[in-house]
Amino acid sequence: MMRTYTPKASEITRAWHVIDADGLVLGRLCTEAARVLRGKHKTTFAPHIDTGDHVIIINAAKVVLTSGKAELKGVHRYSGYPGGLKTETYANLLGRKPAEAVRNSVRGMLPKGPLGRQQIMKLKVYAGAQHPHAAQSPVVLDLAAAKAR
Repeated sequence: MMRTYTPKASEITRAWHVIDADGLVLGRLCTEAARVLRGKHKTTFAPHIDTGDHVIIINAAKVVLTSGKAELKGVHRYSGYPGGLKTETYANLLGRKPAEAVRNSVRGMLPKGPLGRQQIMKLKVYAGAQHPHAAQSPVVLDLAAAKAR
């Protein structure tokens, strides 16, 4: 019988990663961010414990969607009241709140429940190129080079 590996709190080390979203496809960017947030890139990964790292996404306003999906796909918000469903296109949301569009896409790829809520708190998204986390000396994840491979 195989036992589930559970890392101890002392074994969990958290690093900081920066992803430049300039020209990247939204879905591919978000899957990579979700992978790092969950900690699947580490040997100490356990699906029931938050072992992931912090992720900073910059230039969220320059993210792209392929084949006209920006105008076709809708983003929904529901207030909980009858008739409270608000729908807008991704193009409109990216123009209005680009950081929120990227954050919600990453959030949909994380586990639901308390674990996912803990993991999404380690995500920082900025529309521009500036971020206030330079003191953490983050490592740059180059997804454009990974795309070229």
